[in-house]
Amino acid sequence: MPRMLDLSDEVRAEIGDEEADRLLAGENAPGAYDCTSCRTPGDSERERTSTVLFVGDETAVLAFAHATCLPSQIVEVAEEQLQGAVRSITGGDTGAPYHPGDAAPEQAVLGVTSGLVLVDGELHPALVVEPTGPIARPGAAPGGGDDFLPLLIEQGFLPVSSLAGVPPTLHGWSVLLAVGQLHAILQPGAGGGSPVAWWQAHQPLQVTEGWRTAATKLQSVLLYAAPSGTVGRQPREDLLRDALDRAASRGRLVACAMPLAGT
Repeated sequence: MPRMLDLSDEVRAEIGDEEADRLLAGENAPGAYDCTSCRTPGDSERERTSTVLFVGDETAVLAFAHATCLPSQIVEVAEEQLQGAVRSITGGDTGAPYHPGDAAPEQAVLGVTSGLVLVDGELHPALVVEPTGPIARPGAAPGGGDDFLPLLIEQGFLPVSSLAGVPPTLHGWSVLLAVGQLHAILQPGAGGGSPVAWWQAHQPLQVTEGWRTAATKLQSVLLYAAPSGTVGRQPREDLLRDALDRAASRGRLVACAMPLAGT
């Protein structure tokens, strides 16, 4: 039976016209599926369904999502991350939180914490990004200071002095939530190409049901970033909010909103 599939031009070009036609005819596409974004059931025979192609160095995985959750698109991810997603999809890997300690010693990496933040009387899904050490500008001499916030401001993040309002959307960036888990923060590809990972989880990062529900409802995620040692990995959301408020009052916090799906 024909399927109500959305196939973007870039996905069709990647998989080929023959495979695309088979999908649309229902030969290789499931009727019922679990949305790769919100993980609730979908039916490609009854509702618009997006084809999302995750592409690594050697592996490509075609997934399906409600068209209201994700547009049809190609998402470039690291091969290791894609293999982790495959294991999650097949039930072989439940995923685990990303820990900065997984990186090589002395190498500053980005730690990401998820939580719900109350803004203007509504709970918003938020991600807090904090490096494990100072981030130098590319090409800068060692010991030249921490340029993490200036680099983000140049990308369009805005300094915030409080968490009183929702920050503006940073167009071209997005948060990738696939198979109900956080996989990556995507930034625009060079020359307008496919989105690429600015940050990606070492293994898919678990988020709470409340966080996922709020993200699905709002189709947007707030992202806050602070220099190393500013916020810390707080064990509770109230403590995380207190730490963010302190960072904002000290002028050590930048923020933006990002769509839940890539562009």
